[in-house]
Amino acid sequence: MPKLDHLRPSGLHHNPAYSHVVAASGARTIYISGQVSTDEEGRIVGEGDIAAQTTQVMQNLGLALKAAGASYSNIVKITTFVVNYKPELRPIIGKARSAFFAGMEPPASTLVGVSALAAPEWLIEIEAIAVAD
Repeated sequence: MPKLDHLRPSGLHHNPAYSHVVAASGARTIYISGQVSTDEEGRIVGEGDIAAQTTQVMQNLGLALKAAGASYSNIVKITTFVVNYKPELRPIIGKARSAFFAGMEPPASTLVGVSALAAPEWLIEIEAIAVAD
């Protein structure tokens, strides 16, 4: 199992939704492309529903992690891209996303508001970096 240190730097506000710093050591680094809310056939899941799309995106990340012999606990950094981001979307996204990190320290995280993604029906895209043995 890789060693992940979730640091709490003095002077930075502790937010339980993400870690400011994750120091990782392990044998392999896994880079997962941005995942979107599509099923195995490429069909949109949760059209118009940011919570449903976030859940599907996280499930897709889980499939990618599994293929690489890793799990959510191996994620050290995620970047979330949200179309037409407004602050009121953050708790909705956070609730859907946090279920996948229950019982563990969350990864480092960045949320970026964007005007569009590659397909107009996609509301959210999440990419991840994981470290595994």
